[in-house]
Amino acid sequence: MAKTFNQMVEEARAQVPSVSPTEAHKRLKDNPNTLVIDVRDAAEIAVTGTVPQAMHISYGSLTYKADNEVPEDWREAQLKDRSRPIITTCAVGPLGALGGKLLHDMGFTNVSILQGGVEGWKQAGLPTAPADPT
Repeated sequence: MAKTFNQMVEEARAQVPSVSPTEAHKRLKDNPNTLVIDVRDAAEIAVTGTVPQAMHISYGSLTYKADNEVPEDWREAQLKDRSRPIITTCAVGPLGALGGKLLHDMGFTNVSILQGGVEGWKQAGLPTAPADPT
């Protein structure tokens, strides 16, 4: 049976916990090993900014960047530890939810989705930064 984008987002949100911008900010301060991944295209991040120190890995490339069985030069070294705390985000949340579920499905055990995405982060009064060039 075919699924819509919204159905996939709802499935993701049902399986992967969400975290408020305030709680995400606290987690980043309390644990510097926490990784934020912005799954949007680089052009969009350049316009809106992102969470400070967020890593940009587009949703399309996350599938292989997070896979430890593809050739090493395809992988993202910061995703080697599948227990590392990760928060996924996008502009307003849905694509970040899909990114979080993708990582969850790939065996990552400590993944959260940023509620409201970068817009929610901004609305909480938290600062943004330009995209990480990596």
